[in-house]
Amino acid sequence: MNPLARLGQATLGSLAAVGRVTIFAWDTLTHLLRPPIYLREVMISLFQIGWLSLPVVGLTAVFTGGALALQIYAGGARFNAEAVVPQIVAIGMVRELGPVLVGLMIAARVTSSIAAEIATMKVTEQIDALTTLSTNPMKYLTLPRVLAATLVVPALVAVGDVIGIFGGYAVATGTLGFNPATYIRNTVDFLELSDIVSSLIKGAVFGFIASLMGCYFGMHSGRGAQGVGKATKGSVEAAAVLILAANFVLTGIFFSV
Repeated sequence: MNPLARLGQATLGSLAAVGRVTIFAWDTLTHLLRPPIYLREVMISLFQIGWLSLPVVGLTAVFTGGALALQIYAGGARFNAEAVVPQIVAIGMVRELGPVLVGLMIAARVTSSIAAEIATMKVTEQIDALTTLSTNPMKYLTLPRVLAATLVVPALVAVGDVIGIFGGYAVATGTLGFNPATYIRNTVDFLELSDIVSSLIKGAVFGFIASLMGCYFGMHSGRGAQGVGKATKGSVEAAAVLILAANFVLTGIFFSV
């Protein structure tokens, strides 16, 4: 019975972790409805999460768009369908690759940073000091970061979508012989408003997940340098898996037949 006992123990532990994360997320959302809101912390988080993430988002998107154009052209050539490159690059970047890649880049860059910062504050007892000063750590540390990420990641996704489409355009017109005007017209005519809206909604959900995981693991980190390291690693792993799972669910909701 030992294997079954270990399986049951792991299952119960997973369910308990899901419950703790759910309660943490609910507490974060309820604090949004109660003053005060530290606008200075929100603005700092907007700058750190949004502006400072632009370089990595832009580079990731432009190379992905270029590679996607090459792959679609090579695959389409087998069926004499090379002309679909603009349409597939556009829908692939806007619907899937843009939001997912930006979400994963935010998980790698922002989630790890938030988790390490808050975990270090816990280790050095700065969070205890906030409580002593009658400052709620959830309102001062968690809420500004979650709110900023939820607001700014959709903008990063929009920028990533545009840059990714431009990467495909640059490769298609510079290497594959496409006409620039025709490429742009096919891209604009093929995209629909629902594609853009779904991309932005995905960005907001992914930003919420990434920042929430960083705050949760930072707040619940162990003591010492080892605790900070485990919190940072666990936050990125959880954020990446949840972003991919959320992408599957949202894709099914938006584009189910």
